[in-house]
Amino acid sequence: MKENIFVPADILLPDFDINDPAWQKWAIIACDQFTSQREYWNDVDSFVGDAMSSYSLVLPEAYLETDKEAEHKKVVASSMVSVPEKLKSHKGAMIYVERILPDGKLRRGIVGAIDLEKYDYRFENKPLVCATEETVLSRIPPRVNIRRFASMELPHIMVFYDDIEDRIMSFMEEAKKTAEKLYAFTLMAGGGSITGYKLEGDNLMKLCGLVAEYEASKTGASYAVGDGNHSLAGAKTYYEELKEQFGEGAETHPARYALCEIVNIHESSIEFEPIYRIVKNVDVEALLASLPDNGRKMDAYVNGERREVFFPDVHPIDIGCLQIFIDEYLKSHPEAECDYIHGVEDTIELSKMENTVAFLCNGIEKDDLLSYVAENGSLPRKTFSMGEAKSKRYYIEARKI
Repeated sequence: MKENIFVPADILLPDFDINDPAWQKWAIIACDQFTSQREYWNDVDSFVGDAMSSYSLVLPEAYLETDKEAEHKKVVASSMVSVPEKLKSHKGAMIYVERILPDGKLRRGIVGAIDLEKYDYRFENKPLVCATEETVLSRIPPRVNIRRFASMELPHIMVFYDDIEDRIMSFMEEAKKTAEKLYAFTLMAGGGSITGYKLEGDNLMKLCGLVAEYEASKTGASYAVGDGNHSLAGAKTYYEELKEQFGEGAETHPARYALCEIVNIHESSIEFEPIYRIVKNVDVEALLASLPDNGRKMDAYVNGERREVFFPDVHPIDIGCLQIFIDEYLKSHPEAECDYIHGVEDTIELSKMENTVAFLCNGIEKDDLLSYVAENGSLPRKTFSMGEAKSKRYYIEARKI
């Protein structure tokens, strides 16, 4: 029998009571959020204190190239040794997740493992699990290095599947009535709330059957990465290294799989938000003067004030036109830096920084995503986010690798 692409995993969780407030300190938001807002992470640090937390197992990108980076890396190295032994293993399981987002909407998903044999970020290889956004190759080696020395993974990877009849989640609504509830708590820093149910026994068997039927119904890719593609690309690259080292023996290595959450792209709560850009350390007026007088119209913000600007019409979508311009600009202005920001208000606020310009632009509609990828390949990097920053996935589940 053909094995599924999305499969059960040995999932690690703290052994807290369902409603223990310790869950709130354990779960932190994805490390690639609030990269230009160090104060957010300072608040996380203060809130967590000495409690056991996923904060001690990941490196927030806001700390990169700061005085905090080396210090926190030492914390992560120590925690990767001490924390796994304190977690409870739920062997061969999946977890059904109900997330109440900050706006009150429900997002449903299932945590399990994706077979990296079926994933590739290179569109030309026609993988069954594909990337939806451009993969920046320079971002892969640091993630591979982290994975080499990590004892376990914590995912912020979210993967879309295309179940327009909603068969899988309809089954989940019934299965949760008899499933063990593992956690139910309010997420820190305004992230909403979350509940997780363990899927095992008959519920798990039926779910795996539905997943098999879904995967068999697809003639092309069965899954598309919605968030965390660079983490998945790093996991894939590391697995390829192990294949070179161990040959066929790598097929049974835990690193063949990556823990993730799958979400039906047709969920009503799935809303694509553009990821905006700020360009720092620039002569703002000179940059704006280099733009053409016509083309793709967008909004620039300087010191919080809106300006109408145009970019060369060189890509099928607006955000592609913007990114191509920025990439070319950075080549001739190495002192400049581009950052990717979630949320209109945060982007406009950051435009008030000295020598900084912010750009707002259109992204892509979710109903157009799979057809775009099938026709054009990956989107430009950082094209969309599933909601604003506080709606991103929090680190809760883990798995030994």
